[in-house]
Amino acid sequence: MQQLPIIAIVGRPNVGKSTLFNRLAGSRRALVKNDPGVTRDRIVEEVEINGRPFLIIDTAGLDPDAEDSLGSAVQEQAMVAVEQADAVLFVVDGKSGLLPEDERVAQILRRSDKPLLMAVNKIDQPAQHRQRMAEFYRLGLALEPMPVSAEHGGGVFAALETLIEALPEIPEPVETEEQGDGAGERLLKVAIVGRPNVGKSSLLNKLLGSERVVVSEVPGTTRDTIDVRLETDDGPLLLIDTAGIRRPGRRRATQEQVMAILAIRAIERADVVLQLIDASEGVTDQDAKIAGLVRDRGCPTVILLNKWDLMGIDDDKAKASKRLYDELDRRLGFLNEAPIIAVSAKTGARLSRIFPPVRELAKAAGQEISTSALNRWLKETTKRHPPAMAVRSQSMRRSIKFFYVTQVGTKPPTFVFFCTDPAVIQGSYVRFLENRLREDFELKNTPVRILLRKRTRREEEG
Repeated sequence: MQQLPIIAIVGRPNVGKSTLFNRLAGSRRALVKNDPGVTRDRIVEEVEINGRPFLIIDTAGLDPDAEDSLGSAVQEQAMVAVEQADAVLFVVDGKSGLLPEDERVAQILRRSDKPLLMAVNKIDQPAQHRQRMAEFYRLGLALEPMPVSAEHGGGVFAALETLIEALPEIPEPVETEEQGDGAGERLLKVAIVGRPNVGKSSLLNKLLGSERVVVSEVPGTTRDTIDVRLETDDGPLLLIDTAGIRRPGRRRATQEQVMAILAIRAIERADVVLQLIDASEGVTDQDAKIAGLVRDRGCPTVILLNKWDLMGIDDDKAKASKRLYDELDRRLGFLNEAPIIAVSAKTGARLSRIFPPVRELAKAAGQEISTSALNRWLKETTKRHPPAMAVRSQSMRRSIKFFYVTQVGTKPPTFVFFCTDPAVIQGSYVRFLENRLREDFELKNTPVRILLRKRTRREEEG
């Protein structure tokens, strides 16, 4: 799988970075039916321009405190973008004009040979702001500054198109000796994610039987992703250890932002994710946000309840485990298909149970189902359980008809359903179709994406 390029949105406080991100993210979400219960306050979103997909990252979302800070935080933000992103969208305020802080950030960004575009925001009528636009030209950036209005959407996608055109094609990643099995076959990639200090590095060390990764009680010790080959009874795997993802309000240092972007890259590369949760602390808000991020990237997940050895004994342990599983149902209900395994990275308890479901998930996520089989299934399913009638008004009721379904992608399995009126189909019926797909085609534990499309009148008449 080709790794998607990352475009980071940077700039000083209050220039509209998050508004611009939300404008782009909102357009993307309109194309895909959101899963109920998934956390929506994202910092990363997949966008497609002219047939080329990429990821945009809201650096204000990585560190919202920076929106209230002075120049040093913004300059750190710019350095992170230069180091980790493939291109940079530099946002400035067209109403305020060019400020010294903009110039300092531009100096940092210019040091890189990565594509850089300045988006001059808050310009709703470019013709009225020619003089203000002109002053930004003196920064001497390779790409011409472009006026945009993040609030109203004007010029936003034109600016991205220009930036994408300047972005070189990223070649398919070359498998290293450690990433291959020696016979040319690609290894299954498994990323280990979670908030800081839940035991990710301890888990990796226990699985490897060596102190390959430094383990510390200080949160945030791991500063990079680490790829390492692991031999199992069913064949080798490639484990990707990631830095802990902290809740956004605590990502104050540049290193924290680097860690977050690297973790996103690791999820993007992975075939399956192991999400560690500290069983002794319960399910936190950040656990839910990380789970939502993994789910949004469409990666199948195994939830590992680590530090199970700290849960107490006998009756106390039974009560604590019941509370924990109730929390999982309540806070991670959108991952109800994910296998859950209680483990102890410290003692090694139940670690042998991890990899059989990992391989099953990877197989299910890559499964391809023929269109003919899907349409036989669709005909039988909608006949047994038809969707509710569409109600346009008290006097207008119309039955909904599904015409056909086809699979358009894997990892996760993605299906497009063509029907008469997608807008009136109830979310409960979409979930019903998803559950039937899982049960009837052995997709039980993998994320599934369902897209609804309206069939054109010409197609209906034909």
